[in-house]
Amino acid sequence: MVASAAGGKYPDLRRAERGLVHGIAGRLTTHPPPDPASAERRAPAPQSVTRVIRILEALCAADGAMSLADLARVLTTPKSSLAALLRGLAEERLVVAHDGTWRLGPGAFGLGSALLAARRRQSTPDLLRDGLRRLAERSGETALFAVADADGASMTYVDVVESGNAVRFAVRAGDRRPLYATAGGRALLAARSAEQVAEYLADLRAEPLTAKAETATPVLAEAIAAARREGVAQTVDQAADGVTGTAAPIRDADGAVLGALVVAAPSARWSNGERDPAQLRAMVRDEAAALSAALGWRARPL
Repeated sequence: MVASAAGGKYPDLRRAERGLVHGIAGRLTTHPPPDPASAERRAPAPQSVTRVIRILEALCAADGAMSLADLARVLTTPKSSLAALLRGLAEERLVVAHDGTWRLGPGAFGLGSALLAARRRQSTPDLLRDGLRRLAERSGETALFAVADADGASMTYVDVVESGNAVRFAVRAGDRRPLYATAGGRALLAARSAEQVAEYLADLRAEPLTAKAETATPVLAEAIAAARREGVAQTVDQAADGVTGTAAPIRDADGAVLGALVVAAPSARWSNGERDPAQLRAMVRDEAAALSAALGWRARPL
């Protein structure tokens, strides 16, 4: 089920170009596996590397070729700095110049094809499964991947890695939950437009699933808005008594939401003072961001 939720081919050339440039960007910023002990000692990436990535992204997102002035405006970077980088990219045929403008070159498409072939060798389900394992190990709790159902009001857990703790949250792949009452559901709702959320809430007839359940429309609206602002949703005793859920969306190269990465844990461990729930939010948000990046998602240049 994960494969069908995340699979598919690029429907047009523009989307293919975006995937290509995200692959090039990943190639340019590839590092060895991180060493947690030295994470704080790592220096930021050289500015020139970041600018090269932004140039490629800008050319990919543009409707046509771009002038040096256009690139400088979009990237808020001096023309002199960009000109030197463009010359270097041109030497590798990653970009080509024509009549004072720049566009992606044959070297970019060749490299992109090789990167996309390498990407296909590691399938999306495998990437997601690896992320679930990492998150379950790091948090010590059950990690899940959930996708929105066609009805727009519920979600289904399609993959699960259970915690090794004796006391843990247990759920089976295929189990369904309402969006309003779950962290995964709220993370998926937060990825919708404001108009779509308003329509969902207007049609919702929320039923309390626990004694602490939040069902009032203004409360749910604020919870969804908070999840959008923070990039992560967290619920306590909403879908089931004694369960704390934490979730963040996973996106593909186009920014489309594939599903939600979820951690479900006993509330007694995380919401009653034994461990800090803010740590759980950070773990889920970071892993979701890492998985999205592995799938090609990058923030677009302004």
